[in-house]
Amino acid sequence: MSFGSTAAPAMLLKSPREIDVMARGGVILRGALVAMRDAVKPGISTLELDAIGEAFIRGHPGAEPAFKGLYGFPGSVCISINEEIVHGIPSRKRVLNDGDIVTVDVGVKLDGMYTDAAITVPVGTIDALTQRLLDVTERALAAGIAAATPENHIGDIGHAVQSIVEAEGFSVVRELVGHGVGFSPHEELQIPNYGKPKRGKKLVPGLTIAIEPMVNVGTAKTRTLSDKWTVVTADAKRSAHFEHTVAITEQGPRILTL
Repeated sequence: MSFGSTAAPAMLLKSPREIDVMARGGVILRGALVAMRDAVKPGISTLELDAIGEAFIRGHPGAEPAFKGLYGFPGSVCISINEEIVHGIPSRKRVLNDGDIVTVDVGVKLDGMYTDAAITVPVGTIDALTQRLLDVTERALAAGIAAATPENHIGDIGHAVQSIVEAEGFSVVRELVGHGVGFSPHEELQIPNYGKPKRGKKLVPGLTIAIEPMVNVGTAKTRTLSDKWTVVTADAKRSAHFEHTVAITEQGPRILTL
């Protein structure tokens, strides 16, 4: 789940034990994403996907979906289709069609620690432009993660993401950002998907963050639908979203949601 870009930054560092707990939750989270990905097909509703994700998480002792009721969100999984960037509300009325793309974004709470991750999945056969959007967004996430090292700054992560995306002619969403995560689903450290090297707070071991490129085919501008949750592209062109929870360590970035 992405975070608005108005919060004051703060760093909350985690112990190695706490990071290991997050990694255990991350394994459950990844399993939930895989279960939903494997269920994606034309004709399935977003409410059915939400139920699959929630059941998978709750099937692991002590684990619970982190987004259920968070800020009043009614589902366990944010499920967004095509031009929807983030925070789509699961509904039995929202049915996937061949050629769509769908983003599933989910969090897990385990033993008091939180993780957060997202993937965008093709429904049936998608066109070449949409496939390139998915590929570029995944590549941008990998670049952002690679930049998450102790000698770097938050701006290095955003710069890495932005450089990949804009070189391909796409745009990065600026009104929503990645964030700190761990003791709560959203810790108020912002991780924008744009920036300049060596700018912003320095990355230090023990920091755990959600890196989440949100990439649009057209304009970077967004609007929020009347449900007060679903954020869409202003020009109704498609958007993709991939996310991992990452720990900064002396040895480099550790992906906790694999």
